[in-house]
Amino acid sequence: MAMKMTEAEITEKIEDFFQVSSLWTDEERDVQHMIRQFVDEHVKPYAGQWWQQGEFPRELIPELGHLGVFGPNLPEAYGGSGVSPLVYGLMMQELERGDSGLRSFASVQGALAMYAIYRYGSEEQRRTYLPAMARGEIIGCFGLTEPDAGSDPGSMLTRCREDGDAYVISGAKRWITNGHIADVAIVWAKDEAGAVRGFIVPTETQGFSARPIKTKASMRMSATSELYLDDVRVGKDMRLPHAEGLGAPLSCLTQARYGIVWGTIGAAMDCLVECARYATTRIAFGQPIATKQLVQERVVDMQTRLLNMQLMARQLGILYQSGQLAYTQVSLAKRHNARAALEVGRMARELLGGNGISTDYAAIRHMANLETVDTYEGTYEIHTLIVGRGILGQSAF
Repeated sequence: MAMKMTEAEITEKIEDFFQVSSLWTDEERDVQHMIRQFVDEHVKPYAGQWWQQGEFPRELIPELGHLGVFGPNLPEAYGGSGVSPLVYGLMMQELERGDSGLRSFASVQGALAMYAIYRYGSEEQRRTYLPAMARGEIIGCFGLTEPDAGSDPGSMLTRCREDGDAYVISGAKRWITNGHIADVAIVWAKDEAGAVRGFIVPTETQGFSARPIKTKASMRMSATSELYLDDVRVGKDMRLPHAEGLGAPLSCLTQARYGIVWGTIGAAMDCLVECARYATTRIAFGQPIATKQLVQERVVDMQTRLLNMQLMARQLGILYQSGQLAYTQVSLAKRHNARAALEVGRMARELLGGNGISTDYAAIRHMANLETVDTYEGTYEIHTLIVGRGILGQSAF
Protein backbone atom coordinates (compact mmCIF):
# COMPACT_ATOMS: atom_id res chain seq x y z
CA MET A 1 0.00 0.00 0.00
CA ALA A 2 1.36 3.44 -0.98
CA MET A 3 2.21 5.83 1.84
CA LYS A 4 2.55 9.37 0.61
CA MET A 5 4.94 11.46 2.66
CA THR A 6 5.45 15.20 2.61
CA GLU A 7 8.85 16.70 1.85
CA ALA A 8 9.19 17.65 5.51
CA GLU A 9 8.47 14.08 6.61
CA ILE A 10 11.01 12.69 4.14
CA THR A 11 13.62 15.15 5.36
CA GLU A 12 13.03 14.33 9.02
CA LYS A 13 13.13 10.61 8.37
CA ILE A 14 16.40 10.79 6.43
CA GLU A 15 18.23 13.23 8.67
CA ASP A 16 17.37 11.47 11.90
CA PHE A 17 16.65 7.85 11.03
CA PHE A 18 18.05 6.56 14.35
CA GLN A 19 16.77 9.58 16.34
CA VAL A 20 20.28 10.78 17.11
CA SER A 21 18.85 14.26 17.71
CA SER A 22 17.27 12.97 20.92
CA LEU A 23 20.80 12.88 22.35
CA TRP A 24 21.50 16.57 21.71
CA THR A 25 21.29 19.17 24.47
CA ASP A 26 19.15 22.27 24.08
CA GLU A 27 22.26 24.32 23.32
CA GLU A 28 23.33 21.90 20.60
CA ARG A 29 19.88 21.94 18.99
CA ASP A 30 19.63 25.74 19.19
CA VAL A 31 23.01 26.32 17.56
CA GLN A 32 22.30 23.77 14.84
CA HIS A 33 18.96 25.46 14.08
CA MET A 34 20.58 28.89 14.00
CA ILE A 35 23.25 27.91 11.48
CA ARG A 36 20.75 25.88 9.44
CA GLN A 37 18.40 28.83 9.14
CA PHE A 38 21.24 31.06 7.95
CA VAL A 39 22.38 28.50 5.36
CA ASP A 40 18.84 27.87 4.11
CA GLU A 41 18.15 31.58 3.68
CA HIS A 42 21.50 33.00 2.59
CA VAL A 43 23.49 30.17 1.01
CA LYS A 44 21.48 27.37 -0.54
CA PRO A 45 19.45 29.55 -2.95
CA TYR A 46 22.66 31.01 -4.42
CA ALA A 47 25.27 28.27 -3.96
CA GLY A 48 24.97 26.88 -7.48
CA GLN A 49 25.47 30.33 -8.99
CA TRP A 50 28.47 31.13 -6.77
CA TRP A 51 29.97 27.74 -7.55
CA GLN A 52 29.68 28.30 -11.30
CA GLN A 53 31.17 31.79 -10.99
CA GLY A 54 34.10 30.37 -9.02
CA GLU A 55 33.94 33.06 -6.35
CA PHE A 56 33.64 32.94 -2.58
CA PRO A 57 30.75 35.17 -1.38
CA ARG A 58 32.82 37.52 0.77
CA GLU A 59 29.72 39.46 1.72
CA LEU A 60 28.80 36.56 4.02
CA ILE A 61 31.94 36.91 6.16
CA PRO A 62 30.66 39.54 8.65
CA GLU A 63 27.50 37.55 9.31
CA LEU A 64 29.48 34.32 9.70
CA GLY A 65 31.59 36.11 12.27
CA HIS A 66 28.44 37.29 14.04
CA LEU A 67 27.16 33.70 14.10
CA GLY A 68 30.36 32.64 15.85
CA VAL A 69 31.54 29.97 13.41
CA PHE A 70 35.19 31.16 13.40
CA GLY A 71 37.07 29.39 16.18
CA PRO A 72 33.91 28.82 18.25
CA ASN A 73 35.60 26.24 20.47
CA LEU A 74 38.36 28.68 21.48
CA PRO A 75 38.09 30.50 24.83
CA GLU A 76 35.88 33.58 25.03
CA ALA A 77 38.90 35.61 26.16
CA TYR A 78 40.23 35.35 22.61
CA GLY A 79 36.96 35.95 20.79
CA GLY A 80 35.74 32.36 20.70
CA SER A 81 32.48 31.10 22.12
CA GLY A 82 33.95 28.31 24.22
CA VAL A 83 31.41 25.84 22.84
CA SER A 84 31.76 22.08 23.07
CA PRO A 85 33.26 19.97 20.28
CA LEU A 86 29.76 18.63 19.56
CA VAL A 87 28.37 22.14 19.05
CA TYR A 88 31.34 22.99 16.87
CA GLY A 89 30.76 19.83 14.84
CA LEU A 90 27.10 20.64 14.26
CA MET A 91 28.11 24.10 13.05
CA MET A 92 30.42 22.55 10.45
CA GLN A 93 27.71 20.07 9.43
CA GLU A 94 25.23 22.82 8.72
CA LEU A 95 27.73 24.99 6.85
CA GLU A 96 28.59 22.12 4.51
CA ARG A 97 24.92 21.50 3.84
CA GLY A 98 25.29 24.76 1.97
CA ASP A 99 28.61 24.03 0.28
CA SER A 100 31.94 22.44 1.16
CA GLY A 101 33.62 25.73 0.26
CA LEU A 102 31.71 27.51 3.00
CA ARG A 103 32.69 24.99 5.65
CA SER A 104 36.27 24.97 4.34
CA PHE A 105 36.47 28.74 4.73
CA ALA A 106 35.37 28.46 8.36
CA SER A 107 37.65 25.47 9.04
CA VAL A 108 40.74 27.20 7.70
CA GLN A 109 39.93 30.42 9.53
CA GLY A 110 39.24 28.74 12.87
CA ALA A 111 40.76 25.27 13.06
CA LEU A 112 43.96 26.09 11.16
CA ALA A 113 44.90 29.79 11.23
CA MET A 114 43.30 30.76 14.56
CA TYR A 115 44.14 27.48 16.27
CA ALA A 116 47.80 27.80 15.24
CA ILE A 117 47.98 31.23 16.87
CA TYR A 118 46.07 30.06 19.95
CA ARG A 119 48.10 26.89 20.46
CA TYR A 120 51.56 28.07 19.40
CA GLY A 121 51.48 31.87 19.54
CA SER A 122 52.50 34.30 22.24
CA GLU A 123 49.93 35.96 24.47
CA GLU A 124 50.46 39.21 22.57
CA GLN A 125 49.82 37.43 19.26
CA ARG A 126 46.65 35.86 20.63
CA ARG A 127 45.31 39.19 21.87
CA THR A 128 46.26 40.99 18.67
CA TYR A 129 44.80 38.62 16.11
CA LEU A 130 42.27 36.17 17.51
CA PRO A 131 39.36 38.46 18.51
CA ALA A 132 39.42 40.23 15.13
CA MET A 133 39.68 36.89 13.32
CA ALA A 134 36.72 35.55 15.30
CA ARG A 135 34.67 38.52 14.09
CA GLY A 136 35.78 37.97 10.50
CA GLU A 137 37.61 41.29 10.40
CA ILE A 138 40.96 39.60 9.72
CA ILE A 139 40.99 36.63 7.35
CA GLY A 140 43.66 33.98 7.72
CA CYS A 141 45.09 31.17 5.62
CA PHE A 142 47.39 28.26 6.41
CA GLY A 143 50.46 27.82 4.23
CA LEU A 144 51.71 24.26 4.60
CA THR A 145 51.13 22.36 1.33
CA GLU A 146 53.60 23.00 -1.46
CA PRO A 147 53.67 22.17 -5.19
CA ASP A 148 55.93 19.18 -4.46
CA ALA A 149 55.05 18.52 -0.83
CA GLY A 150 51.47 17.42 -0.22
CA SER A 151 51.12 14.11 1.59
CA ASP A 152 54.75 14.45 2.70
CA PRO A 153 54.87 17.91 4.31
CA GLY A 154 58.23 17.12 5.89
CA SER A 155 59.80 17.51 2.45
CA MET A 156 58.79 21.19 2.24
CA LEU A 157 61.24 23.44 0.41
CA THR A 158 60.18 26.76 1.97
CA ARG A 159 63.04 28.09 4.07
CA CYS A 160 63.51 30.73 6.76
CA ARG A 161 66.73 32.26 8.04
CA GLU A 162 67.53 34.71 10.78
CA ASP A 163 68.75 38.11 9.68
CA GLY A 164 69.33 40.52 12.56
CA ASP A 165 66.02 41.25 14.26
CA ALA A 166 64.00 39.48 11.56
CA TYR A 167 63.41 36.26 9.68
CA VAL A 168 63.59 36.07 5.89
CA ILE A 169 61.25 33.50 4.31
CA SER A 170 61.42 32.18 0.74
CA GLY A 171 59.33 29.50 -0.95
CA ALA A 172 55.98 28.65 -2.49
CA LYS A 173 52.76 27.12 -1.22
CA ARG A 174 49.91 25.63 -3.25
CA TRP A 175 46.26 24.65 -2.73
CA ILE A 176 45.91 27.22 0.04
CA THR A 177 42.29 27.96 0.99
CA ASN A 178 41.57 31.67 1.56
CA GLY A 179 45.04 32.54 0.23
CA HIS A 180 44.25 35.45 -2.09
CA ILE A 181 41.62 36.96 0.21
CA ALA A 182 43.60 36.57 3.45
CA ASP A 183 45.00 39.39 5.55
CA VAL A 184 47.47 37.11 7.33
CA ALA A 185 49.06 33.81 6.37
CA ILE A 186 50.31 31.20 8.80
CA VAL A 187 53.42 30.07 6.92
CA TRP A 188 55.44 26.99 7.78
CA ALA A 189 59.12 26.88 6.81
CA LYS A 190 62.30 25.03 7.72
CA ASP A 191 65.03 26.95 9.49
CA GLU A 192 68.75 26.56 8.84
CA ALA A 193 68.87 23.56 11.19
CA GLY A 194 65.98 21.86 9.37
CA ALA A 195 63.38 22.45 12.09
CA VAL A 196 59.88 23.45 10.99
CA ARG A 197 58.86 26.88 12.24
CA GLY A 198 55.60 28.80 12.01
CA PHE A 199 55.15 32.49 11.21
CA ILE A 200 52.34 35.03 11.06
CA VAL A 201 52.89 36.81 7.76
CA PRO A 202 50.72 39.83 6.90
CA THR A 203 49.85 39.42 3.23
CA GLU A 204 50.73 43.03 2.48
CA THR A 205 54.37 42.33 3.38
CA GLN A 206 56.82 43.09 0.57
CA GLY A 207 57.75 39.96 -1.36
CA PHE A 208 54.49 38.14 -0.54
CA SER A 209 52.00 37.45 -3.32
CA ALA A 210 48.97 35.21 -3.74
CA ARG A 211 47.36 34.06 -6.98
CA PRO A 212 43.98 32.39 -7.30
CA ILE A 213 43.87 28.93 -8.89
CA LYS A 214 41.23 29.24 -11.59
CA THR A 215 41.37 25.79 -13.20
CA LYS A 216 39.38 23.93 -10.52
CA ALA A 217 36.46 21.67 -11.38
CA SER A 218 35.81 21.19 -7.64
CA MET A 219 35.47 23.46 -4.59
CA ARG A 220 34.76 26.31 -6.97
CA MET A 221 33.13 28.41 -4.24
CA SER A 222 36.37 28.24 -2.26
CA ALA A 223 39.14 30.82 -2.63
CA THR A 224 42.05 28.51 -3.46
CA SER A 225 45.47 29.97 -4.10
CA GLU A 226 49.18 29.72 -4.67
CA LEU A 227 51.38 31.69 -2.28
CA TYR A 228 54.81 33.03 -3.23
CA LEU A 229 57.31 34.31 -0.70
CA ASP A 230 60.30 36.05 -2.24
CA ASP A 231 62.64 37.01 0.61
CA VAL A 232 59.70 38.03 2.78
CA ARG A 233 61.02 39.77 5.86
CA VAL A 234 59.08 39.58 9.14
CA GLY A 235 60.08 40.57 12.64
CA LYS A 236 61.02 37.92 15.14
CA ASP A 237 57.87 38.83 17.05
CA MET A 238 55.90 37.26 14.16
CA ARG A 239 57.32 33.79 14.74
CA LEU A 240 55.01 31.43 16.62
CA PRO A 241 57.26 30.91 19.65
CA HIS A 242 55.89 27.56 20.76
CA ALA A 243 55.94 25.88 17.33
CA GLU A 244 58.99 23.78 16.54
CA GLY A 245 58.85 20.66 14.44
CA LEU A 246 56.36 19.13 12.06
CA GLY A 247 54.09 18.12 14.93
CA ALA A 248 52.88 21.71 15.25
CA PRO A 249 51.20 22.07 11.83
CA LEU A 250 50.03 18.47 11.96
CA SER A 251 48.22 19.11 15.25
CA CYS A 252 46.38 21.97 13.55
CA LEU A 253 45.37 19.59 10.78
CA THR A 254 43.88 17.25 13.39
CA GLN A 255 41.59 20.09 14.47
CA ALA A 256 40.53 20.81 10.89
CA ARG A 257 40.01 17.12 10.10
CA TYR A 258 37.64 16.91 13.05
CA GLY A 259 35.54 19.61 11.36
CA ILE A 260 35.64 17.70 8.07
CA VAL A 261 34.25 14.62 9.80
CA TRP A 262 31.15 16.65 10.65
CA GLY A 263 31.00 18.79 7.55
CA THR A 264 30.79 15.84 5.19
CA ILE A 265 27.62 14.75 7.00
CA GLY A 266 25.96 17.96 5.86
CA ALA A 267 26.93 17.45 2.23
CA ALA A 268 25.76 13.82 2.22
CA MET A 269 22.54 14.76 4.00
CA ASP A 270 21.73 17.45 1.45
CA CYS A 271 22.34 15.04 -1.43
CA LEU A 272 20.19 12.28 0.03
CA VAL A 273 17.29 14.55 0.98
CA GLU A 274 17.30 16.10 -2.47
CA CYS A 275 17.29 12.83 -4.41
CA ALA A 276 14.72 11.18 -2.07
CA ARG A 277 12.31 14.06 -2.60
CA TYR A 278 12.98 13.89 -6.32
CA ALA A 279 12.26 10.16 -6.41
CA THR A 280 8.77 10.68 -5.00
CA THR A 281 7.81 13.22 -7.68
CA ARG A 282 9.70 12.09 -10.77
CA ILE A 283 7.32 10.00 -12.90
CA ALA A 284 8.66 7.29 -15.22
CA PHE A 285 6.51 4.65 -16.90
CA GLY A 286 3.48 6.02 -15.11
CA GLN A 287 4.80 5.83 -11.56
CA PRO A 288 7.18 7.73 -9.27
CA ILE A 289 10.65 6.25 -9.53
CA ALA A 290 10.49 5.82 -5.73
CA THR A 291 8.35 2.75 -6.42
CA LYS A 292 11.24 0.97 -8.15
CA GLN A 293 13.27 -1.58 -6.25
CA LEU A 294 16.62 -0.40 -7.60
CA VAL A 295 15.88 3.16 -6.53
CA GLN A 296 14.88 2.06 -3.04
CA GLU A 297 18.00 -0.07 -2.73
CA ARG A 298 20.15 2.91 -3.68
CA VAL A 299 18.41 5.21 -1.20
CA VAL A 300 18.82 2.67 1.60
CA ASP A 301 22.52 2.31 0.76
CA MET A 302 22.90 6.08 1.04
CA GLN A 303 20.90 6.20 4.27
CA THR A 304 23.16 3.54 5.78
CA ARG A 305 26.28 5.50 4.90
CA LEU A 306 24.80 8.69 6.33
CA LEU A 307 23.84 7.03 9.59
CA ASN A 308 27.29 5.50 10.02
CA MET A 309 28.79 8.94 9.45
CA GLN A 310 26.54 10.51 12.08
CA LEU A 311 27.25 7.90 14.73
CA MET A 312 31.00 7.99 14.13
CA ALA A 313 31.09 11.78 14.33
CA ARG A 314 29.09 11.87 17.55
CA GLN A 315 31.34 9.35 19.28
CA LEU A 316 34.39 11.26 18.06
CA GLY A 317 32.93 14.41 19.60
CA ILE A 318 32.35 12.63 22.90
CA LEU A 319 35.97 11.46 22.93
CA TYR A 320 37.08 15.03 22.20
CA GLN A 321 34.93 16.44 25.01
CA SER A 322 36.29 13.92 27.51
CA GLY A 323 39.92 14.62 26.60
CA GLN A 324 40.44 11.15 25.14
CA LEU A 325 40.69 12.10 21.46
CA ALA A 326 43.59 10.57 19.51
CA TYR A 327 44.70 11.77 16.09
CA THR A 328 44.39 8.22 14.76
CA GLN A 329 40.69 8.26 15.65
CA VAL A 330 40.28 11.52 13.74
CA SER A 331 42.11 9.99 10.78
CA LEU A 332 39.80 6.97 10.73
CA ALA A 333 36.70 9.17 10.90
CA LYS A 334 37.94 11.58 8.23
CA ARG A 335 38.85 8.64 5.99
CA HIS A 336 35.43 7.05 6.44
CA ASN A 337 33.18 10.09 6.34
CA ALA A 338 34.81 11.85 3.40
CA ARG A 339 34.70 8.69 1.28
CA ALA A 340 31.16 7.78 2.38
CA ALA A 341 29.91 11.28 1.59
CA LEU A 342 31.54 11.12 -1.84
CA GLU A 343 29.80 7.82 -2.52
CA VAL A 344 26.46 9.32 -1.43
CA GLY A 345 27.06 12.28 -3.72
CA ARG A 346 27.78 10.02 -6.68
CA MET A 347 24.70 7.87 -6.08
CA ALA A 348 22.47 10.90 -5.63
CA ARG A 349 23.74 12.39 -8.88
CA GLU A 350 22.91 9.15 -10.67
CA LEU A 351 19.37 8.98 -9.27
CA LEU A 352 18.68 12.49 -10.54
CA GLY A 353 19.38 11.31 -14.07
CA GLY A 354 19.97 14.08 -16.58
CA ASN A 355 18.98 16.68 -14.02
CA GLY A 356 21.85 15.44 -11.88
CA ILE A 357 24.44 17.29 -13.96
CA SER A 358 22.77 20.68 -13.47
CA THR A 359 23.71 23.03 -10.65
CA ASP A 360 19.99 23.74 -10.33
CA TYR A 361 20.32 20.68 -8.12
CA ALA A 362 22.90 20.30 -5.36
CA ALA A 363 24.18 16.77 -6.01
CA ILE A 364 26.67 17.46 -8.82
CA ARG A 365 28.15 20.38 -6.87
CA HIS A 366 28.48 18.40 -3.66
CA MET A 367 29.85 15.41 -5.56
CA ALA A 368 32.54 17.48 -7.26
CA ASN A 369 33.43 19.23 -4.01
CA LEU A 370 33.71 15.95 -2.14
CA GLU A 371 36.33 14.73 -4.60
CA THR A 372 38.52 17.43 -3.06
CA VAL A 373 37.40 16.81 0.53
CA ASP A 374 38.29 13.13 0.07
CA THR A 375 41.77 14.24 -1.03
CA TYR A 376 42.78 17.24 1.04
CA GLU A 377 44.09 17.22 4.60
CA GLY A 378 45.17 13.64 4.08
CA THR A 379 44.03 11.33 1.31
CA TYR A 380 42.05 8.18 1.96
CA GLU A 381 45.25 6.19 1.44
CA ILE A 382 47.39 8.32 3.76
CA HIS A 383 44.82 8.05 6.55
CA THR A 384 44.72 4.29 5.95
CA LEU A 385 48.43 4.15 6.72
CA ILE A 386 48.11 6.46 9.74
CA VAL A 387 45.42 4.24 11.25
CA GLY A 388 47.24 1.06 10.25
CA ARG A 389 50.36 2.26 12.05
CA GLY A 390 48.26 3.13 15.09
CA ILE A 391 46.73 -0.34 15.21
CA LEU A 392 49.75 -2.46 14.31
CA GLY A 393 52.62 -0.34 15.61
CA GLN A 394 54.47 -0.61 12.30
CA SER A 395 54.94 2.19 9.77
CA ALA A 396 54.20 1.52 6.11
CA PHE A 397 55.17 5.01 4.94
